[in-house]
Amino acid sequence: MLRIENITYSVEGRPLMEGASATIPTGHKVGVVGRNGTGKSTLFRIIRGELALEGGSISLPNQARIGGIAQEVPSSADSLLDTVLAADTERAALMAESETATDGTRIAEIQTRLADIDAWSAEARAASILKGLGFDDVDQLRPCSDFSGGWRMRVALAAVLFSEPDLLLLDEPTNYLDLEGALWLESYIAKYPHTVLIVSHDRGLLNRAVGAILHLEDRKLTLYQGTYDTFAQTRAARIAAAQSEAQKQDARRAHLQNFVDRFRAKASKAKQAQSRLKMIEKMKPISTPQEAAMRAFSFPEPEEMSPPIIHLEGGTTGYGDVEILSRLNLRIDQDDRIALLGKNGQGKSTLSKLLADRLPLISGKMVRSSKLRIGYFAQHQVDELYVDETPIEHLRRLRPNEAPGKWRMRLAGFGLRADQADTAVGRLSGGQKARLSLLLATIDAPHMLILDEPTNHLDIESREALVDALTAYSGAVILVSHDMHLLSMVADRLWLVSGGTVSPYDGDLDSYRDMLLSRDKPASKSAPKPAKKPKRVTRDQLLELRAEVRKSEGRVQKLSEMREKLDEKLADPELYEKGKVGGVEVWQKKHAECIEALERAEAMWMKALEKLEVAEAQ
Repeated sequence: MLRIENITYSVEGRPLMEGASATIPTGHKVGVVGRNGTGKSTLFRIIRGELALEGGSISLPNQARIGGIAQEVPSSADSLLDTVLAADTERAALMAESETATDGTRIAEIQTRLADIDAWSAEARAASILKGLGFDDVDQLRPCSDFSGGWRMRVALAAVLFSEPDLLLLDEPTNYLDLEGALWLESYIAKYPHTVLIVSHDRGLLNRAVGAILHLEDRKLTLYQGTYDTFAQTRAARIAAAQSEAQKQDARRAHLQNFVDRFRAKASKAKQAQSRLKMIEKMKPISTPQEAAMRAFSFPEPEEMSPPIIHLEGGTTGYGDVEILSRLNLRIDQDDRIALLGKNGQGKSTLSKLLADRLPLISGKMVRSSKLRIGYFAQHQVDELYVDETPIEHLRRLRPNEAPGKWRMRLAGFGLRADQADTAVGRLSGGQKARLSLLLATIDAPHMLILDEPTNHLDIESREALVDALTAYSGAVILVSHDMHLLSMVADRLWLVSGGTVSPYDGDLDSYRDMLLSRDKPASKSAPKPAKKPKRVTRDQLLELRAEVRKSEGRVQKLSEMREKLDEKLADPELYEKGKVGGVEVWQKKHAECIEALERAEAMWMKALEKLEVAEAQ
């Protein structure tokens, strides 16, 4: 159990947290959300003990291990597999000692402990994690120095997952993953055996992998039970209620002030006016939760062009003499919204560069509309901004003949305020840099916009604003992203980049997700023998099976309701107050028993459903 009690912390005199408290029960998976700059990453550093609190305390059970992704991954000659195995320091030390130990008693102790921590399956577990994050069997044996920084960050993530700390802290882990890796991580976190706190702006992950949301806002922490969508609905209701109360109070204050202004000078009414002044002074302002302003993106509208804007026949492209993609037969119209699917390294970025006219066509034929303008945003472009220049200076270079007021209007249209417009890019946040890069990519009103991971530095509100802008945009969109929510809201066509070519994907995003998660499951070693045709069931047997399904479904529903109540009980801070000795353990035991019973009930329900389906199919 993680207890955060009345913590206070400031940065350069600016308070990030004041009297913030929260209690995270053991084993819970919690998403940490809040607008950019509110202090989510700082909170993680405080929990790890890297920063000293000004007030309050943070407590964990004795001997609890805290784990997070290392900021720098060594570029060593060790293989990826060995690097991940070394993350389990106890196992590594015992394995090393087993090579040199000579005392029989100590050898026995070492072997017993290695068996207790399941050391002999460690290599298979490490390999499975690396594979889920995109490293095949050959990659796992290559040295870390062979990989770029982004891929080494995946190795760091694999290492911390393998070490299985009691409290796992993950800060935007999907920023350096592709869609396949992000979906695998969702599934892994949902099954992780210990407590997880994960800072993320990925709405899909927060809806599928966690069971609670910790919201950092107004320098306070609030824990909400449920997924992100549940949190968003609850918070919207709180904002509406608080705003309603604030409006009533404002109206009451205005009425009292009007009386004071009218009658303060009249002797006969002076006493009443003074009384109302005191009433106004005693009225405490109602604090409404900060409404997360949808800082909209304003994409300029291009003129309409005749279709198609790009037509590619028998195309081949690559780098130098190395062909990456071939047999390309593609057509793009101005109203297309296309998402590119496929594992990293299959050629999504290569196709994006070809369409953006940043890679040549080796062979084949490509026809473009003669006046076609293309906007291109890639993840690396955020890092290619001039860090010593301000956003205004970036626009001055591109639009030297425009008035300064026009530059500021453009920046405001992408959520960059006046003070940020005059701040050196190197001092802007990741989200602000991404907004500037998006502005530069769309400044010429492109007919086609190619976006390669545009949301990595954007918070949830900004991602929603981007969805709105792309929905309203009248040009074509080519989208590469690990954000399932963004893809589902924007894309209406899916292209699969795989096997050295590009082809339409006939399913939807959910079917693609299911395919990815089931792809690595081991197949049966031998084909099953054909089953004998079962005897036809009677009507009474069919009714009995249906009754069993209803009974099982009811049992699952009751246990699910019981689990929700126990979740709420364990999240109640009063349960952990001093003096209630033994209370926490009792409720945690009940919670564990409920989870176990629910799993059995769900298994029985599925079994009953399968029997009924077989019977009805006869």
